[in-house]
Amino acid sequence: MDYREAMKYISGTSWFGAEPSLERISELLEHLGNPQDGLRFVHIAGTNGKGSCAAMTASVLKAAGYRTGLFTSPYISRFNERMQINGKQIEDEVIAGIVTEVQPAADAMAVHPTQFEMMTACALLWFAREKCDIAVLETGLGGRFDATNVIRCPEAAVIMNIGLDHTGILGSTVEQIAFEKAGIIKPGCDCVLYDQPENVAAVIANICQERGARLHRADFTRIRSEFDSIDGQVFTYRGEAYAIPLLGANQLRNAAVVIDTVDVLRSKGWKLEQSDVEHGLYAVSWPARFEIISDDPFFVVDGGHNPQCAASVAENLLHYFPDKRRIILTGVMRDKDSCGIFTALDPVADEYICVEPQNSPRALPAEELAEFLKEFGKKTTACESISKGVAAALDAAGEDGMICATGSMYIAGPVRACFDLP
Repeated sequence: MDYREAMKYISGTSWFGAEPSLERISELLEHLGNPQDGLRFVHIAGTNGKGSCAAMTASVLKAAGYRTGLFTSPYISRFNERMQINGKQIEDEVIAGIVTEVQPAADAMAVHPTQFEMMTACALLWFAREKCDIAVLETGLGGRFDATNVIRCPEAAVIMNIGLDHTGILGSTVEQIAFEKAGIIKPGCDCVLYDQPENVAAVIANICQERGARLHRADFTRIRSEFDSIDGQVFTYRGEAYAIPLLGANQLRNAAVVIDTVDVLRSKGWKLEQSDVEHGLYAVSWPARFEIISDDPFFVVDGGHNPQCAASVAENLLHYFPDKRRIILTGVMRDKDSCGIFTALDPVADEYICVEPQNSPRALPAEELAEFLKEFGKKTTACESISKGVAAALDAAGEDGMICATGSMYIAGPVRACFDLP
């Protein structure tokens, strides 16, 4: 099959299985020769920040000279973004060839693997064939039954910020969600933990104790911001200085977790010089995370899609644009906590432009979102397309305003495309 046919096949499969299980992905990989067993991994779970952590970790490993795979989700513009080696996305003909190989194995199974399980299998097969020294895996959903959890004990299991999201699947409390995320902790492994509230940290600590895993907790009290502008940030962590192009205090916390993960990798023999860490963090690219895509007027894109993300966006908008009128260009999924998202955003919003996210049956129509947002008492407009929403936001911003597109990763790609960004 060619690339178009491969994408049609992948997208034609259900994202979720009938029940959470590792049986399907295990069977599929068995048919493919268990490529994951010859690889080494950093495995990352969490509600927020895991993509940024994965990108920074992979950038550091690449800077140190290691052939590094990176598997993330969701994508912004193209499916190929999900699978990268040393920062280069998988090529169309390569993914087409791998899907062609995976298809008969998947179709022969009594219970067909899910879309995410097939993507995971494709990535692991590619990383193995390309002889990656190490691969950084971001979980898709949860951890315990996530397809990426088919791997053996990773070099480091990283648990990022945990909050309420996907509550219909993972549980209705942060403690239940923490338990699911902690499913990536294997007996005897090292777990690096984002600084969490004690009720969440206790869940992780108990699981580490039960499984004989070593727990390493990030210490955010040792982060010092030295320089912070729209051009990037300079900070120290545990006395060492670093610079990152990513904006927001949340990214300093994410970077601190990466630095602690580096220490764990060093303890296992990975050669990671201080200069490698500095260069890797400085060189990281991770679009649609409070990304400034234009400065006339300022236009920010952030794929945040839950209340925690929205709170970070609100904090960043106040910090970087304290004197601007703030136009919020937004679209959300029907199953997300819209009340929580906009309760966090509304104190920094002066006007709303509503659009419908693309390519998802879960998308909330712009008109419905606009009706909901009118309750906040701000000027609210619904637009029939994302491109028209961008035009309306630019018009609304005028000379004294700025725009922030947020609410879903499904609007981030189309918004960036309006500015001819890949």
